[in-house]
Amino acid sequence: MAYNSEFMKEAIRVAVENVKNGTGGPFGAVVVKDGEIIASSGNTVVPDNDPTAHAEVNAIRKACQGLNSFQLTGCEIYSSCEPCPMCLGAIYWARPKAVYYACTKEDAAEGGFDDSFIYKEIVLDGTQRFIPFTNQREEGAGEEFKLWQAKNDKVAY
Repeated sequence: MAYNSEFMKEAIRVAVENVKNGTGGPFGAVVVKDGEIIASSGNTVVPDNDPTAHAEVNAIRKACQGLNSFQLTGCEIYSSCEPCPMCLGAIYWARPKAVYYACTKEDAAEGGFDDSFIYKEIVLDGTQRFIPFTNQREEGAGEEFKLWQAKNDKVAY
């Protein structure tokens, strides 16, 4: 697990090309395994009409498909920018061994991508958030977890 500037330069190159080509926002990410780039992507939120199509999420999806695995065991992620809260969550679920990023969330905010409100929202009670989150437990809620716990052939993740 040693930082390699060439991989970071590639993530930055993808971000720059993404802007120049008009294919998405100013973000790029690469996934590396055993010293080789196995996936790369830019942000494709607008062309894909998908608010989750951030560079890191796109690269994670490609890498996992290529590895035929839902985890990035032994991999590293290089991102042109500090991952947003959504990407941070995706990264933790993917479980790479390291993440390296070039620009900070403050740099992103200066560039028009300010996620600070999300960090503030996360710690609030659901009903106090800008978009209210209200628990509405209905009859049968929780049955799916009981079934999952009892399932003998489940794949834990």
